[in-house]
Amino acid sequence: MLPEPPEADRLDTLVEHILRLPGVTQLIAGPGTGAPELSWGDRFFFAGEDRMRPFATIVVQDVPGFDERSDLDRPGVFRLNVELGRERFKALFGYGPEQFTEHESAIDFTASGRWFPHPVYAVQGWGSMIDPDPAVVQPLLEHARARSAARLRR
Repeated sequence: MLPEPPEADRLDTLVEHILRLPGVTQLIAGPGTGAPELSWGDRFFFAGEDRMRPFATIVVQDVPGFDERSDLDRPGVFRLNVELGRERFKALFGYGPEQFTEHESAIDFTASGRWFPHPVYAVQGWGSMIDPDPAVVQPLLEHARARSAARLRR
């Protein structure tokens, strides 16, 4: 059984923005995708058909014992996660991914509409936003897609 989806028009608008980027493909975790049931309903965005490593994800629920700090089980809430890379991460947050643990106690991982380091993958250069405005996140989505496409070309 898939989890209750977040407010459809906000989520759909964001997905449309992401899918308009060149060469982007999407995987929605669910039965038959090989994804664990705890991730069903989550979306993974890739630069091209090579689905080895997403450049962005949208998660719609907590994963007990692993990723619960954003309290995603609240009705209608979802979180966009974007692979920023080291330089953009530092420009956005004022410190590098390797310094995340020094700052994490001061971060509100439940706040809507503003960037924060990913609760689990910050050390890999990922940032997140709860219920984002597509116009606000578009530049970093473009950056992440371009990075991912360049990695595929290598």
